[in-house]
Amino acid sequence: MTGKLYGVGLGPGDPDLMTLRAHRLIAGATVVAYPALAGGDSFARAIAADVIPAGAREIVMDVPMTVDRAPAQAAYDKGATEIAAALEAGEDVICLCEGDPFFYGSFMYLFARLSERFEVEVVPGVTSITTCAARAGVPLAARNERLTVLPGPLPEAELRSRIEGAESVAIMKVGRHLAKIRGVIEALGLTEKAMYIERASLPEEVVCPLKEAPEKAPYFSMILLVKGGDPWL
Repeated sequence: MTGKLYGVGLGPGDPDLMTLRAHRLIAGATVVAYPALAGGDSFARAIAADVIPAGAREIVMDVPMTVDRAPAQAAYDKGATEIAAALEAGEDVICLCEGDPFFYGSFMYLFARLSERFEVEVVPGVTSITTCAARAGVPLAARNERLTVLPGPLPEAELRSRIEGAESVAIMKVGRHLAKIRGVIEALGLTEKAMYIERASLPEEVVCPLKEAPEKAPYFSMILLVKGGDPWL
Protein backbone atom coordinates (compact mmCIF):
# COMPACT_ATOMS: atom_id res chain seq x y z
CA MET A 1 0.00 0.00 0.00
CA THR A 2 1.40 3.38 -0.99
CA GLY A 3 0.80 6.53 0.99
CA LYS A 4 -1.41 9.45 0.01
CA LEU A 5 -0.20 12.93 -0.89
CA TYR A 6 -2.15 15.90 0.42
CA GLY A 7 -1.65 19.36 -1.07
CA VAL A 8 -2.83 21.55 1.79
CA GLY A 9 -3.70 25.21 1.29
CA LEU A 10 -2.75 27.30 4.32
CA GLY A 11 -4.37 30.62 3.46
CA PRO A 12 -2.65 34.00 3.14
CA GLY A 13 -0.52 33.99 6.27
CA ASP A 14 -2.57 34.31 9.45
CA PRO A 15 -2.72 30.80 10.97
CA ASP A 16 -6.29 31.53 12.06
CA LEU A 17 -7.27 31.49 8.38
CA MET A 18 -6.26 27.87 7.89
CA THR A 19 -9.27 25.63 7.34
CA LEU A 20 -10.25 23.04 9.95
CA ARG A 21 -9.31 20.28 7.50
CA ALA A 22 -5.87 21.77 6.90
CA HIS A 23 -5.29 22.06 10.66
CA ARG A 24 -6.39 18.48 11.28
CA LEU A 25 -4.22 17.00 8.53
CA ILE A 26 -1.11 18.92 9.59
CA ALA A 27 -1.60 18.08 13.26
CA GLY A 28 -1.66 14.38 12.40
CA ALA A 29 1.23 14.44 9.94
CA THR A 30 4.23 12.11 10.10
CA VAL A 31 5.85 13.57 6.96
CA VAL A 32 5.56 17.24 6.01
CA ALA A 33 6.90 18.77 2.78
CA TYR A 34 7.13 22.43 1.86
CA PRO A 35 8.98 24.87 -0.42
CA ALA A 36 11.50 27.33 0.96
CA LEU A 37 13.49 30.14 -0.59
CA ALA A 38 16.86 28.67 -1.45
CA GLY A 39 19.07 29.39 1.53
CA GLY A 40 16.20 31.02 3.39
CA ASP A 41 13.03 30.41 5.36
CA SER A 42 9.75 28.86 4.31
CA PHE A 43 6.67 31.09 4.50
CA ALA A 44 4.45 28.01 4.24
CA ARG A 45 6.13 26.34 7.21
CA ALA A 46 5.93 29.55 9.24
CA ILE A 47 2.15 29.62 8.83
CA ALA A 48 1.77 26.03 10.07
CA ALA A 49 4.65 26.04 12.57
CA ASP A 50 2.50 25.73 15.70
CA VAL A 51 0.55 22.78 14.26
CA ILE A 52 3.35 20.58 12.86
CA PRO A 53 3.97 17.67 15.28
CA ALA A 54 7.36 17.65 16.97
CA GLY A 55 8.27 14.25 15.58
CA ALA A 56 7.25 14.85 11.98
CA ARG A 57 9.89 14.33 9.30
CA GLU A 58 10.30 17.38 7.07
CA ILE A 59 11.08 17.45 3.36
CA VAL A 60 12.37 20.89 2.40
CA MET A 61 12.37 21.96 -1.25
CA ASP A 62 14.83 24.82 -1.74
CA VAL A 63 13.36 26.78 -4.63
CA PRO A 64 15.43 29.65 -6.08
CA MET A 65 13.51 32.77 -7.08
CA THR A 66 14.94 33.39 -10.55
CA VAL A 67 13.51 34.40 -13.91
CA ASP A 68 15.08 31.27 -15.39
CA ARG A 69 12.64 28.43 -14.69
CA ALA A 70 15.18 25.60 -14.89
CA PRO A 71 16.57 25.89 -11.32
CA ALA A 72 13.07 25.87 -9.80
CA GLN A 73 12.02 22.94 -11.96
CA ALA A 74 15.07 21.04 -10.77
CA ALA A 75 14.10 21.78 -7.17
CA TYR A 76 10.60 20.39 -7.73
CA ASP A 77 12.08 17.33 -9.46
CA LYS A 78 14.22 16.66 -6.38
CA GLY A 79 11.32 17.32 -4.02
CA ALA A 80 9.01 15.02 -5.98
CA THR A 81 11.62 12.24 -5.79
CA GLU A 82 11.86 12.56 -2.00
CA ILE A 83 8.09 12.69 -1.60
CA ALA A 84 7.67 9.68 -3.89
CA ALA A 85 10.08 7.67 -1.74
CA ALA A 86 7.98 8.40 1.36
CA LEU A 87 4.75 7.53 -0.46
CA GLU A 88 6.22 4.27 -1.75
CA ALA A 89 7.16 3.40 1.83
CA GLY A 90 3.48 3.69 2.76
CA GLU A 91 3.72 7.09 4.45
CA ASP A 92 1.19 9.87 3.85
CA VAL A 93 2.79 13.21 3.00
CA ILE A 94 1.30 16.58 3.88
CA CYS A 95 2.59 19.21 1.45
CA LEU A 96 2.15 22.77 2.71
CA CYS A 97 1.23 25.54 0.30
CA GLU A 98 0.51 29.16 1.21
CA GLY A 99 -2.78 30.42 -0.20
CA ASP A 100 -4.55 27.82 -2.33
CA PRO A 101 -2.60 24.94 -3.94
CA PHE A 102 -4.15 25.42 -7.39
CA PHE A 103 -4.23 29.23 -7.46
CA TYR A 104 -0.69 30.29 -8.37
CA GLY A 105 0.35 27.61 -5.88
CA SER A 106 3.66 25.76 -6.01
CA PHE A 107 1.91 22.47 -5.26
CA MET A 108 0.66 22.25 -8.84
CA TYR A 109 4.22 21.42 -9.95
CA LEU A 110 4.34 18.47 -7.58
CA PHE A 111 0.85 17.42 -8.62
CA ALA A 112 1.98 17.29 -12.24
CA ARG A 113 4.90 15.06 -11.30
CA LEU A 114 3.15 12.69 -8.89
CA SER A 115 -0.60 12.51 -9.51
CA GLU A 116 -0.40 9.77 -12.13
CA ARG A 117 1.48 7.45 -9.77
CA PHE A 118 -0.04 8.20 -6.38
CA GLU A 119 -3.35 9.14 -4.81
CA VAL A 120 -3.47 12.89 -4.31
CA GLU A 121 -5.97 15.07 -2.48
CA VAL A 122 -5.97 18.84 -2.83
CA VAL A 123 -7.23 20.77 0.20
CA PRO A 124 -8.26 24.28 -0.89
CA GLY A 125 -7.21 27.32 1.09
CA VAL A 126 -8.31 30.93 1.52
CA THR A 127 -6.86 32.89 -1.40
CA SER A 128 -4.89 36.11 -1.21
CA ILE A 129 -7.45 37.80 -3.44
CA THR A 130 -10.40 37.19 -1.14
CA THR A 131 -8.27 38.09 1.87
CA CYS A 132 -7.14 41.37 0.32
CA ALA A 133 -10.72 42.26 -0.62
CA ALA A 134 -11.86 41.57 2.94
CA ARG A 135 -9.05 43.57 4.51
CA ALA A 136 -9.53 46.50 2.13
CA GLY A 137 -13.32 46.47 2.39
CA VAL A 138 -13.62 46.21 -1.39
CA PRO A 139 -16.36 43.90 -2.77
CA LEU A 140 -14.92 42.35 -5.92
CA ALA A 141 -17.89 41.40 -8.09
CA ALA A 142 -21.65 40.96 -7.99
CA ARG A 143 -24.48 39.87 -10.27
CA ASN A 144 -22.98 39.45 -13.77
CA GLU A 145 -19.76 41.40 -13.19
CA ARG A 146 -16.47 39.80 -14.15
CA LEU A 147 -13.31 39.64 -12.08
CA THR A 148 -10.01 39.73 -13.98
CA VAL A 149 -6.85 38.44 -12.30
CA LEU A 150 -3.57 39.73 -13.71
CA PRO A 151 0.05 39.00 -12.73
CA GLY A 152 2.13 42.14 -12.26
CA PRO A 153 5.04 40.98 -14.47
CA LEU A 154 2.88 41.27 -17.63
CA PRO A 155 4.20 43.76 -20.20
CA GLU A 156 2.94 47.32 -19.80
CA ALA A 157 0.90 47.30 -23.02
CA GLU A 158 -0.88 44.08 -22.10
CA LEU A 159 -1.64 45.30 -18.59
CA ARG A 160 -3.18 48.44 -20.05
CA SER A 161 -5.38 46.63 -22.56
CA ARG A 162 -6.59 44.07 -20.03
CA ILE A 163 -7.34 46.64 -17.34
CA GLU A 164 -9.07 48.85 -19.89
CA GLY A 165 -11.48 46.04 -20.85
CA ALA A 166 -12.10 44.78 -17.31
CA GLU A 167 -14.70 45.56 -14.66
CA SER A 168 -12.94 44.44 -11.47
CA VAL A 169 -9.22 43.72 -11.46
CA ALA A 170 -6.89 42.01 -9.01
CA ILE A 171 -3.22 42.55 -9.86
CA MET A 172 -0.99 40.04 -8.07
CA LYS A 173 2.77 39.71 -7.67
CA VAL A 174 3.17 43.47 -7.65
CA GLY A 175 6.63 43.61 -6.06
CA ARG A 176 9.22 45.31 -8.25
CA HIS A 177 6.56 46.05 -10.89
CA LEU A 178 4.72 48.59 -8.73
CA ALA A 179 5.93 51.69 -10.59
CA LYS A 180 4.92 50.23 -13.96
CA ILE A 181 1.48 49.17 -12.71
CA ARG A 182 0.89 52.48 -10.98
CA GLY A 183 1.77 54.31 -14.19
CA VAL A 184 -0.67 52.24 -16.26
CA ILE A 185 -3.52 52.80 -13.80
CA GLU A 186 -2.76 56.52 -13.61
CA ALA A 187 -2.69 56.83 -17.41
CA LEU A 188 -6.15 55.21 -17.52
CA GLY A 189 -7.48 57.72 -14.97
CA LEU A 190 -8.32 54.96 -12.48
CA THR A 191 -6.02 55.73 -9.56
CA GLU A 192 -8.90 56.88 -7.34
CA LYS A 193 -10.57 53.48 -7.74
CA ALA A 194 -7.50 51.41 -6.80
CA MET A 195 -6.44 50.01 -3.42
CA TYR A 196 -3.01 48.72 -2.44
CA ILE A 197 -2.57 45.81 -0.02
CA GLU A 198 0.62 44.13 1.12
CA ARG A 199 1.12 41.13 3.43
CA ALA A 200 -2.62 40.78 3.99
CA SER A 201 -3.60 39.21 7.33
CA LEU A 202 -0.06 39.45 8.76
CA PRO A 203 1.03 41.81 11.57
CA GLU A 204 2.96 43.98 9.09
CA GLU A 205 -0.06 44.33 6.77
CA VAL A 206 -0.47 47.58 4.81
CA VAL A 207 -3.83 48.64 3.32
CA CYS A 208 -4.23 52.02 1.65
CA PRO A 209 -5.41 53.77 -1.52
CA LEU A 210 -2.95 53.22 -4.36
CA LYS A 211 -2.13 56.94 -4.40
CA GLU A 212 -0.76 56.54 -0.85
CA ALA A 213 1.16 53.32 -1.54
CA PRO A 214 4.90 53.19 -0.81
CA GLU A 215 7.44 53.45 -3.61
CA LYS A 216 8.57 49.85 -3.16
CA ALA A 217 6.39 46.78 -2.71
CA PRO A 218 7.14 43.24 -1.52
CA TYR A 219 6.31 40.17 -3.60
CA PHE A 220 3.25 39.53 -1.42
CA SER A 221 1.37 42.64 -2.47
CA MET A 222 -1.71 43.27 -4.57
CA ILE A 223 -3.70 46.06 -6.19
CA LEU A 224 -7.48 45.85 -6.33
CA LEU A 225 -9.25 48.00 -8.89
CA VAL A 226 -13.06 48.07 -8.98
CA LYS A 227 -14.65 50.28 -11.63
CA GLY A 228 -18.31 49.47 -11.21
CA GLY A 229 -20.78 51.42 -9.11
CA ASP A 230 -23.66 48.94 -9.48
CA PRO A 231 -24.63 46.60 -6.98
CA TRP A 232 -23.48 47.49 -3.48
CA LEU A 233 -23.93 51.27 -3.44
